[in-house]
Amino acid sequence: MTSVPRRALLSLRAEWPLCFNAATAIAFLAGGQHLLDDLAHPARFAFALTWVVLVVLFSAFAVVRHAEQLAIRLGEPLGTLILTLAVTGIEVMIIVATMSTGNGTATLARDAMFAIIMIVLNGLVGLTLLIGGLRYHEQDYNLQGASTFLAVILPLAVIALVLPSFTTSAPDQAFSPIQALVWAVVSVALYAVFLAIQNVRHRAYFQSTVPDDAIDAGVLPNGRSGSSGIAHHTVLVLIYMVLLVLLSKQIAVPIDFTIRVLGAPVALAGFLVAVLVLSPEALSALRAAFFANDLQRSVNILLGSALATIGLTIPAVLAFGLLTNRNIILGLEPVDMTMLALTLLQSTMTFSSTRTNILLGAVHLLLFSVYLLLMFQR
Repeated sequence: MTSVPRRALLSLRAEWPLCFNAATAIAFLAGGQHLLDDLAHPARFAFALTWVVLVVLFSAFAVVRHAEQLAIRLGEPLGTLILTLAVTGIEVMIIVATMSTGNGTATLARDAMFAIIMIVLNGLVGLTLLIGGLRYHEQDYNLQGASTFLAVILPLAVIALVLPSFTTSAPDQAFSPIQALVWAVVSVALYAVFLAIQNVRHRAYFQSTVPDDAIDAGVLPNGRSGSSGIAHHTVLVLIYMVLLVLLSKQIAVPIDFTIRVLGAPVALAGFLVAVLVLSPEALSALRAAFFANDLQRSVNILLGSALATIGLTIPAVLAFGLLTNRNIILGLEPVDMTMLALTLLQSTMTFSSTRTNILLGAVHLLLFSVYLLLMFQR
């Protein structure tokens, strides 16, 4: 067998989730929501939950896998930006699809956004610094890049998730239509300015300061070098994203049923959505820090994800609320405001030096454990 057919066969084998996801999408298009109508039987519920979650995860991991291949070919920081935007697209689709169901709550977007920030800035940053510190003792990153991320994250997070609790133009803890429109436009504009800084004017801020020979550049995200071109991976990213659009609405049914059966807090729905969305990106960040000793890539992925969540996902959700005349509650409760403020402050202190160690990771994991505790008991 020649090398070209062999590569083609290996490429087809790597895309086995495509067949599974396409078959599932066809089944839901043919059978509709009736496939998830009756979840009272434990076995049926377990099967439906496992099936839908696996399909969404398969699609998300496939999108990120191909986005990472594009990242390798395009280099930093443009490559990581593509990965971040792909995950943000998945995030928006799942949140909007879940809110579109009859059981979608007005606080789902807020809970998901807050969960993503807590998971990224505390859970994943903490775990990344911890495992990186355990293996390499200390790791380096570009301080200017991290500071630039945080300089944009901090005001956007406070305005989007804290300010609505104190405004009086709209009931509950939401923006008025005018406030929502202005905030969405301003937020996207600021993110566009950040992209210009990241990819044009100050690219060096987001590139590693460690010599190339100190980074294991041979460790690719999927564990092997790819031979396919940019067009190949771009097409597959789009195909998997389309399948994810078709399937994302189905995830709301088992999640809502799980919360009702367990009597769990409503915020758990946002947390579960955040976990699904962040799973592939988390794996990429942890792998870069532990196997490749490339903390800069982990910082770009994690802080970029937090920034995209606030700068792009929240405006997209607000736009969805304006178009569908839905009330989008974004303002946090006082306890959550305290955790957000503490997280932002600790993140600023963590990324105030060019070298990290396990102590900083342990502190962030402590904050993450407090967040999990407060979700269930206040």
